Amino acid sequence: MENAVKTERMERDYRLVCAARDEGSHKAYADLMAIYREPLYMLLLRMTHNTTVASDLTVDTFSKAFCQLHRYAPTGTFSSWLYSIGINTYIDHLRRRRVETVPLGTVGRDSDGEFVEYQIPSGGLDPEESLIRAERDQALRDVVATLKQPYRQVVELRYYEELSYEQIAERLGIPVGTVKIRLLRAKNLMQSIVADRKGGSL
Repeated sequence: MENAVKTERMERDYRLVCAARDEGSHKAYADLMAIYREPLYMLLLRMTHNTTVASDLTVDTFSKAFCQLHRYAPTGTFSSWLYSIGINTYIDHLRRRRVETVPLGTVGRDSDGEFVEYQIPSGGLDPEESLIRAERDQALRDVVATLKQPYRQVVELRYYEELSYEQIAERLGIPVGTVKIRLLRAKNLMQSIVADRKGGSL
């Protein structure tokens, strides 16, 4: 059942990609955006913590993806391919910020009446920390991509699309208990993969 669901979704997406790429179908472009705009936006929002930036990066990601449709191969899901472009777009955004960012401060007087500049602390991660986190997210996605389809699928639905156990079970047509077992097994497999590659754990 789950293989049929994934195959059906991949075939649907590939039909839309072909229609957009080969025929210039505006409806196909619109359908792809309607399907993936919200999950892509939520992914970018979790990384940026800024609704405006996440919205802008979502538009940028679709723009890049639509210009690169000739590179999409139906061997993987369109969503994973799109999210990968989204993460790279976010990393590019952080790199631009590192170049453009200057220290932010305010001028005031100290106890002796002298003018001094006080640095205003940032409310979140600095660009370098955000870049490190984004690169780690990409590394984890690379690990997820190596999992066998049943485990990769539940991980993508749970953590990329943020579906509940019940929603995943309904989507795949399997019991909730099976979803939980596969997620646990997937985590153990990912820990083993990371340990083999880096001598560490997630």
